[in-house]
Amino acid sequence: MVHPQRIRSLNAAPRRPGPVVYWMSRDQRVHDNWALLHAQSLASGRRQPLAVVFCLAPEFLGAAWRQYAFMLKGLREVEETLRGRGIPFFLLQGEPVATVSRFLQEVRAGAAVCDFSPLRLVRGWRDGVAAQAKLAVLEVDAHNIVPGWTASAKAEWGAYTLRPKLHRLLPEFLEDFPPLAAQQTPWPDPPPAPDWDRLLAGLAVDRSIPEVNWLTPGEEAGRAKLEEFIARKLSRYHQDRNNPTLDGQSDLSPHLHFGQLAPQRAALEVSRRAPGGEARAAFLEELIVRRELADNFCLYNPHYDQFEGFPDWARRTLEEHRRDPREYLYHREEFEAGATHDPLWNAAQREMVVRGKMHGYLRMYWAKKILEWSASPEEALATAIYLNDRYELDGRDPNGYAGIAWSIGGVHDRAWPRRPVFGKIRTMTLAGLRRKFAVEAYIEKIAATCGLPRK
Repeated sequence: MVHPQRIRSLNAAPRRPGPVVYWMSRDQRVHDNWALLHAQSLASGRRQPLAVVFCLAPEFLGAAWRQYAFMLKGLREVEETLRGRGIPFFLLQGEPVATVSRFLQEVRAGAAVCDFSPLRLVRGWRDGVAAQAKLAVLEVDAHNIVPGWTASAKAEWGAYTLRPKLHRLLPEFLEDFPPLAAQQTPWPDPPPAPDWDRLLAGLAVDRSIPEVNWLTPGEEAGRAKLEEFIARKLSRYHQDRNNPTLDGQSDLSPHLHFGQLAPQRAALEVSRRAPGGEARAAFLEELIVRRELADNFCLYNPHYDQFEGFPDWARRTLEEHRRDPREYLYHREEFEAGATHDPLWNAAQREMVVRGKMHGYLRMYWAKKILEWSASPEEALATAIYLNDRYELDGRDPNGYAGIAWSIGGVHDRAWPRRPVFGKIRTMTLAGLRRKFAVEAYIEKIAATCGLPRK
């Protein structure tokens, strides 16, 4: 049984006779998926067939070939796994509200289940389908361990206010997943498998951002990456994760972002294999508290990607320093090319462009320097979001929006001593980073692996 607090109705329409449709979007996996499990439970309870549908939107927040290819190769695995359990997979293309609504009508669905996402665009799609449908549309939070609306009913000030709420609820929600059963009532006319090769070849997206070759997409690869992290890196995670010269990060964020790996599975496995210690605590703090804080920010702050979404104190201090002289000013194109005066910043930008994943500790420095070298905080915010969403595999995500808002706009932070340009926003300096890790070693590492000129 899926915990009832994971589920909420998006409209007042009744459940009708007919098949159940799971509209997969954020959680692109077959196993460890509360939304799919709930959809199957609804179908089995009335001996109805079940189908999974995914709607490929023509544009999604600046995603390019890198992100679409990673996603579609993961969905290919989803379709094959579902087929083995007798559940058809329909891949639709088009504007999601019209396309999904039409599909539900054509198959005479009796109920629909959809994923939870706090992002404004996705919420608009979901709410649009719920408004048009003449059947019950249910939303299941299969992404957060504690459902976003259960963890808190308001925007939290920071990790220190959300953490005790999550820790109080974790014993209730951090439970293991039941297996997905083979579907007993077959779909009357299952579709043929999508022609994935033809779809990938003909996909009309920006192909100037190539795929990455260091990470394999898909649910199976995500589980393997988790196993590798636990075996090789977890014991030193608390010591190594913030040093960009070391291979200390989990590298799970792309699989988590695309829903190919359940955060709850990662939490369960780490808790079982490392029952105590600083490394376990550090990983679970980031996986649960910090990640779910980002969802909370986007869920309850409609301006999560805008200057208006910053806290009052941060907007005031940025206004007071809006006209401060900048020692350096760069346009978006110069940032994108990694053509600043700072070799560390350039290396971090190059890592993101080439690998699709910048080291997490450097992301903070990267965003703060964009603020320092831009003509306005609004311009800095737009530049950081554009670059993050265009190049990062895990861009277009609450973690990205919250992290950039923390770096540039003081979200989930406090006021610090006043500095030029930043005002009371926390600063990060090259000299400060030199005290924490070997900056030149990181620059050399990126030069060797990503082809960055040594300068």
